[in-house]
Amino acid sequence: MHEYHFPTAIKQMNRVQWLTLDSTRLCEIPEELGNLFKLEHLSLKHNKLEKLYGELTELTCLRSLNLRYNQIKNSGIPEELFRLEELTTLDLSHNKLKEVPDGLERAKSLLVLNLSHNQIESIPTTLFIHLTDLLFLDLSHNRLETLPPQTRRLANLQTLNLADNPLELFQLRQLPSLQNLESLNMRNTQRNLLNFPTTLDSLSNLAELDLSKNMLPKIPDCVYNLHNLKRINLSENAITELSSNIDSWQKLEVLNLSRNQLTSLPSAICKLIQLRCFYLNDNLLDFNGIPSGIGKLCSLQVFSASNNVLEMIPEGLCRCGALKKLNLSSNRLITLPDAIHLLEGLDQLDLRNNPDLIMPPKPSEAIKGSGVEFYNIDFSLQTQLLLAGAAVPTAVPAASSTKDSTARKIRLRRGPRAESNQDSAKILKGMKDIAKEKDESLCLNDDMQPESLKPKRWDESLEKPQLDYSKIFEKEDGKSPGLTVWEIENFLPNKIEEVAHGKFYEGDCYIVLKTYCDELGQLAWKIYFWIGNEATLDKRACAAIHAVNLRNYLGARCRTIREEQSKYI
Repeated sequence: MHEYHFPTAIKQMNRVQWLTLDSTRLCEIPEELGNLFKLEHLSLKHNKLEKLYGELTELTCLRSLNLRYNQIKNSGIPEELFRLEELTTLDLSHNKLKEVPDGLERAKSLLVLNLSHNQIESIPTTLFIHLTDLLFLDLSHNRLETLPPQTRRLANLQTLNLADNPLELFQLRQLPSLQNLESLNMRNTQRNLLNFPTTLDSLSNLAELDLSKNMLPKIPDCVYNLHNLKRINLSENAITELSSNIDSWQKLEVLNLSRNQLTSLPSAICKLIQLRCFYLNDNLLDFNGIPSGIGKLCSLQVFSASNNVLEMIPEGLCRCGALKKLNLSSNRLITLPDAIHLLEGLDQLDLRNNPDLIMPPKPSEAIKGSGVEFYNIDFSLQTQLLLAGAAVPTAVPAASSTKDSTARKIRLRRGPRAESNQDSAKILKGMKDIAKEKDESLCLNDDMQPESLKPKRWDESLEKPQLDYSKIFEKEDGKSPGLTVWEIENFLPNKIEEVAHGKFYEGDCYIVLKTYCDELGQLAWKIYFWIGNEATLDKRACAAIHAVNLRNYLGARCRTIREEQSKYI
């Protein structure tokens, strides 16, 4: 193999600013580089350089220097290199450094420093005294056992990579000082519950966290307090369960829990409405381990759960309308829900290594009454009103005050995402379950008089709904002082546990009943319905409708109040 000869003519190109000499089999720095006085960016990746002596240190305008994938040793780096005042980016990764190069602390203008994939065993205490402008620091794949206390001086640091270092006895007490940190990689750093940095939640800007390939039996509590997380990798640990506090990650987009020991997921995980990619490969999940409400993950595009013990998957998973990739390989699948055929956006479906799997037949128009036709129906208020033949509303009936009989019509103002400004509305046509519970006496028969066939106005029907309230609300509701909270789910109010009171989500709507004793010692009520800013129109309408139902169920001695995305009731 012939060595590359640097073209001597390039010394005449003294105005060049960018120069790339990657993979050119260079064994030394060409002397001709000394004539490139305007050079700002130089890349020498994938060569055979052992020493940097030559004309390199005379490039006074040099701003970035990439030397990764060479054979550079400490003895081959001149200290003068770090006196270049314009040098802001330095990549010495994938070389043969056993120590931090002498004089590196003098490179005060550095913003990006990559020393990864070397054999460095320690960081000198002087290194970070002057490098306080660093934004990116990669120390991964070395032999570090600790970091110097001066690490806390890196107040501007945004990315810190410590992966693949034997940091077992190091507790990262410097972390709270790194307030601008957005990305932290602690993969394979021997983290366990005893040496885990409990102050991690002080990093309020942290958006990306890698804790993979450690020894964590559970997710530390402080990690749940990182409310701005967008990506977290917890794969290759020993995690057996997840806390319900996982719903605090409301901005999370990517969650990797592969290669753990999970047998079930908490229902709170269905609150992660921003989640796009969910990886659960190589766990112990069965059908009961996946919450039925997983269909609420409206942003989910990738769901990967290969090598588990799944015999079936919840039908709710087939209601994730954004799903593009579904990996269920190497499980025990017997069949899949019929609705799997209705995932129109699904690009990749991996069902390999499920020997007993029998795919359900595709539903056809001839199959009626099976229930399959109700999947992927648009249950939004706007669509259902159009199907019912009504104009799209700007107002739906809402709450009232008992003092004014003319104010008994409840009004639900459309949110900021309203798409039309019509004047009338009708009750949701798509509320099939509720419709079944209406009194059979409402059905038309041959004995009815023509006058009874006269259609009622939509607001009259809503003001006096013909519903059996005992099938919607329980007998004890409103019978003793206290608070009762319902979340609107599948068009019906679903009572939530007392421990979850006060934790509302932007994508949901709630009804809150306050029962108290008035001045005469008699029971009285106040009804609130809380509308989340991100809630769908059907949930908004149902919150108002069922607030009216609850008022009628309890009687006239109560008030109904709307709350628009307020923090507290």
